[in-house]
This record gives sequence, C-alpha cells and structure tokens, in this order.
Amino acid sequence: MVRTIESLVGSCCKTDLSRHLYASPCACMTSLRDKARVMMNIHCFGRNVVTASSSLPRVQLPAPREVHFWYVLPDEVKSTNLLNQYLEILSPCEKEDIFRVRGEQLQKRALLARALVRTTLARYQTNYQIDPKSLKFRKNNYGKPELDWQYADDWSLPPLHFNVSHTSSLIACGVTVGSPIGIDVEEKQRRLKNDTLAFAQRFFSPHEIEMLTHIADPELRLQECIKLWTLKEAYVKALGKGFSASPFKTFTVQLRDHTKVDINSPSHKISKALDITVEPSDDLKNPSSNWQFGLLELAGSHYAAVCVEQDSISTCNRSIPVDLTLRKTIPYVEDECISATESAVVIGGLTRLSGPGFLGLVEVAFRRYCLPLYHPKQW
Repeated sequence: MVRTIESLVGSCCKTDLSRHLYASPCACMTSLRDKARVMMNIHCFGRNVVTASSSLPRVQLPAPREVHFWYVLPDEVKSTNLLNQYLEILSPCEKEDIFRVRGEQLQKRALLARALVRTTLARYQTNYQIDPKSLKFRKNNYGKPELDWQYADDWSLPPLHFNVSHTSSLIACGVTVGSPIGIDVEEKQRRLKNDTLAFAQRFFSPHEIEMLTHIADPELRLQECIKLWTLKEAYVKALGKGFSASPFKTFTVQLRDHTKVDINSPSHKISKALDITVEPSDDLKNPSSNWQFGLLELAGSHYAAVCVEQDSISTCNRSIPVDLTLRKTIPYVEDECISATESAVVIGGLTRLSGPGFLGLVEVAFRRYCLPLYHPKQW
C-alpha cells in the first residue's frame, strides 16, 4: 500500500519525536530507479521555473572554520503536495519510522527534519550531482547519525559532518567539513514543569547551580538556565558519545563577560560579549581547548548553540573566530541568507555571522522577486 501525507497525519496522540528521527538501521534499501517527483511551477516574471528534487540550488562547501546553519519553520510549510514531495525522497525505513510516530504535528516535524537533512547535504558541490534520495546514513558506536558515502573511489566527496535539532516551531541542521559538530535549538518561552533551581539540581554541575542561585529575578534565571541547557546539549552532541556517556553533571559550561573585539570587516560582525568554555567536573584532561562555541538568538524566539571541534590555529594568542552562515529555507521553494540583523544576534562565543555576499543576494532576490507571486499560505 502506498501511503501519502494524508495518512501520515492521521493521529493526535503524543510521543517522543527524538526517538524517531534516526531509528536503528534496518535492511530496507532505497530504490534508485524510483524517479517519480512532484513538480511545482513558480511564476517569475511571466515564465515558469520548474523546481524538482534534482534542481536544488547548489552551494559551496563550508570553509575549514565555517559552519553552515540551515533552518526551517514548520508553520511556513503548509502544502500537502510539498510534504508529499519530501516523503518521496526518504528511504523506506525512514518512511516507516515516520508512520509510527503518533500525532500530526510530531509526524510533520519528523518528516521535515529528515527532508531538511537530505536536501541540505545534497546541495554541496562535488564532482557529481547528488540526488537527496540516494544518500545513505550510518551510526557511530554511540548512535550518532553520520553520512555514509557509498560511491566509487574516484569520486571526490567531502567529509561532511552534520547535526540536527528541533523544537515545535523550528528545525535546524548544522554542517561542517572535517570537524565534528553539535547544535541545539530551544524556545525562549520554554517553561519547566518544576522550579528552575530544582531542574538545575537534577542536570547541572555545582558551579552552574551556584551561578543560577545568584540570579534573583525568576525570569532571568530561567533564561540563563535555557542558555546553559542549549550549550550543554550542543557540546554532548558534538562529542558524539550520547547523553549516557556524557552526563550533563560531569562538566561545566562557563559563560564569562568579555570585551567585544573589533574586526574591521564589512562582511562580518563579531561578538565576544560572553566567553564560553567547557570544563570537566573531575580530574580528567581539560577538553575546553578542543571545542569552540557560538550562542545566538534566532528569529527573536529561539536560542541556538553551535559547538565545533577547534583546531590549533591561533592568532595573537587567541583563536580565530568560527564563521557562521545562516540560511532559512523551505526546500525546493526558497532559501534566504540571514545576516547579523534582528533575525540573528550573537550572544556569546567566538563566532561571527557571515554577510549574505553574492550568493546570498541572489537567493534573497529570488525570494523577493519570484516567490511573492505565490500566496505565502500556500506553502
């Protein structure tokens, strides 16, 4: 039986989405001969631009010290045809995993998360055009998903690393080349079932609990707690060893005030308002020099944390900042490069937001001059 998105969104029961994003590998294989695609006509200056799964805009690979951060807002994806198109690029196992998720919104988020990963990784320029449906994934010894290139040896394929995070209102995928990455996104308006300090006692280190105790205002304390959680989760995901192997209480994330650094570059903005490091709570070797963080406010409604492995390059006794390129997307419909504006504000970490540049300007122009002829609610 062939199931579509109409049957995918049938139940309203709640479940844990995180258990279904990347379930255990199974014996299912994607049929490379299945070329059926849903076409969309985009009217632009009186002509039709056909967008299909084989025509994702290609982008340059991230530089050695660059992170690409792609995100999609589920509420902006409304078209059943588009959701069906996303379903078609998934493997049979991924489809079954999604069908097992109970609840319309959870199913939609699971579908968008997998589609975002496939369409994002397929964009990067290699010697060959990559079909999102042909991508294969594997897990490391701790269960972290990785890209599994299964092509001929003469293919020049990049060592892409990626990580996924999601809330009910935002799904994100971070990408690097050659560097392990962990990301996390959390809603600023997230509310805890218990008191903030009671929550911290369960998950945070003694130093972090003490820091939160000194914040008198309950709302400010909650916001600092959410920031800490976001950073800690990004760090654990970057380690790639799972939460059981890296309990939150076994390390401390330090956020220290730091003077802003002036970088004279018209295309970048940098902030070091908070210097972010990680320190173990025991006598193990200090890993803080191995990882670099970025913490930002995204879309005015979310905190986003990025953690990447840091190389040994340094200038004037300080590490070189990580360039962070943000792209808001609806795969097959629009891409928008986000610069340092009200939509993205760096809170801390040695991170700078890259400006749109030529590619970003082309993307923004395509979005502004072609896509508005469609009613936004259509998507």
